[in-house]
Amino acid sequence: MPLVTPGGEQIDEPLSAAHERARKIDPRYTEGELVRVAGGRNQAEAELIQGLLLEEGVPSLLRRTAGFDVPDFLAAGPRDVLVPEAGAAAARELLHEADLGPTAGAAEPPNPIKLVAVIALGGAGAALIAWLLQG
Repeated sequence: MPLVTPGGEQIDEPLSAAHERARKIDPRYTEGELVRVAGGRNQAEAELIQGLLLEEGVPSLLRRTAGFDVPDFLAAGPRDVLVPEAGAAAARELLHEADLGPTAGAAEPPNPIKLVAVIALGGAGAALIAWLLQG
C-alpha cells in the first residue's frame, strides 16, 4: 500500500488498520530474506511479539511452526516470528531487552555415556520384568 496519495496531499489519519501498520514500518528494516527471530507458544503470544517489533519499526509476519500446520489447530500451536534480514539484529536486540528472545545455552546436550547407560539399564529392567512375569 503506497504511503503517498496520487494527488500528493498529506493524510493525517490512516485509512485502515493495514495503512496504520504500514506507516510504522522503518524502511531500513525491509530488505533481505525472511529469518526466524522468535517463536510464540500460540497465536496470541506471537502477535504480542509482532506488536513489540512493529512499535520499533521492524516489519514481521507469523508462520505456523513446521509440523503444526494443521487447520484443526486454529489459534493453537506454536508460531514462528519472521523478519527481513535487515531487521533481524534490531529485532533480536529488542526481544533480548524484553526477555522474549531465545536464551543462549539454556539447555546442555546430554552426556552420551550417561544416555547409553540409562537406555541399557531401562532395557535390562524391562527384560527382568518380562522374565519374572513368565515364571
